Amino acid sequence: MRRHVLIGGGVASLAAAETIRAQDAAAEILLIGDEPHQFYSRPGLAYWLSGEISQSFLFPFSENDFRGLNLQRWRGRAEKIDPAGQQVLLSNGSAVRYDRLLLATGADSTPLAVPGAGLRGVVKLDTLDDAGAILALARKARSAVVVGGGITALEIVEGLAAHKVHTHYLLRGARYWSNVLDEAESLLIQQRLTAHGVELHFYTEIEEIMGQKGQVCGVRTSDQAQIACQMVAVAIGIQPRKELAQTAGLKTARGVLVDETLRSSDPHIFAAGDVAQVLDPHTGQTYSDSLWSSARRQGQVAGLNMCGIPTAYLKNFSLNVTRLAGLTTTILGAVGGGSRDADLAGLARGDSESWRQVPDARVVEQGGGGDRLRLQVGQKHVVGALVMGDQSLSQPLQDLIRQQVDISAVREALLQPGASIAAILHPFWTQWKNKHAA
Repeated sequence: MRRHVLIGGGVASLAAAETIRAQDAAAEILLIGDEPHQFYSRPGLAYWLSGEISQSFLFPFSENDFRGLNLQRWRGRAEKIDPAGQQVLLSNGSAVRYDRLLLATGADSTPLAVPGAGLRGVVKLDTLDDAGAILALARKARSAVVVGGGITALEIVEGLAAHKVHTHYLLRGARYWSNVLDEAESLLIQQRLTAHGVELHFYTEIEEIMGQKGQVCGVRTSDQAQIACQMVAVAIGIQPRKELAQTAGLKTARGVLVDETLRSSDPHIFAAGDVAQVLDPHTGQTYSDSLWSSARRQGQVAGLNMCGIPTAYLKNFSLNVTRLAGLTTTILGAVGGGSRDADLAGLARGDSESWRQVPDARVVEQGGGGDRLRLQVGQKHVVGALVMGDQSLSQPLQDLIRQQVDISAVREALLQPGASIAAILHPFWTQWKNKHAA
């Protein structure tokens, strides 16, 4: 009977456990996690922060579901991996043997390296407890400062605004999330934030977090201005939790280096989720994601390979359906302009390196009101898209990009000035879908 040990309590570990159990009813599965809560939805934290859902909705997996997987759970920290002995040393001093090991340890927020960063009232949004701490402070705080870029910073800004906390959002550059959004998209987000009372500060950095009796009372900015506040939220990027892999002698770079089967440099150890840096066999390059959907799929693929079923993790494109300043937004494939986002120290939570790639493609765009649609059109395929607001083309574009559908028949029509993207693509997709189904 093979023993699988999974380190990490997130979606990658759970997906691996489900996959392993589906393939091997007799396998022994042990899940090790240092979270004090059972499995919960990390993307759902934003909706709990804004008051749109209750905390109970964050837990999609019941105790009955866990019992159905017939796995053991140990709450605590894995301290060390012994690859030669194929065992994990635990914080209680015991050791657990493994035949196959999965590292799904996730990532931690990158801390802000300024004086005062350790004061009470400096918060991040990694976990359920972090979200709870933000909510507790929001009940008392009159004003807050948020620093960072990408989705997580905006989740915090929107959550605080929903609780009537006057929020100062500090951006080091000229606009929001400049390596993924174009100028029109950034401006749309910024206008909506301003309309909800958020105060935007461009070209502004924190130089010091000021405190009184160990508690945040304000910040001093790069232009020597002082902003009074009772909370400072930091979302400048994430750092993969790769320490276990490093001390075990595994090959690492930004994260744990794995091949397309999610296998590390040790044949018995796999990695998935935020901690993994995955090889793309087509390009020979490695990439990182911090997407819920990618972590789940990586966990599934790792689980199959841990069971001895050779399976490659081949990612055609990165997908996230999120909300930006109240606008449902789908981001697909390569959409970036290649610029460096000054607000981010690397990858952000809910982000993908592949979005930032500059494709060899023509930009097709249209918008009006709160809606925005931008396509990156290659020679034969749509290689990326951003759908903001109206989502009627979200699923068609997911299909066209995922399946690498040849759009040569409508490409020239799409490239015409003023072309109606929906009027061209929707009938094309419908015809393709019907033919594909047949």
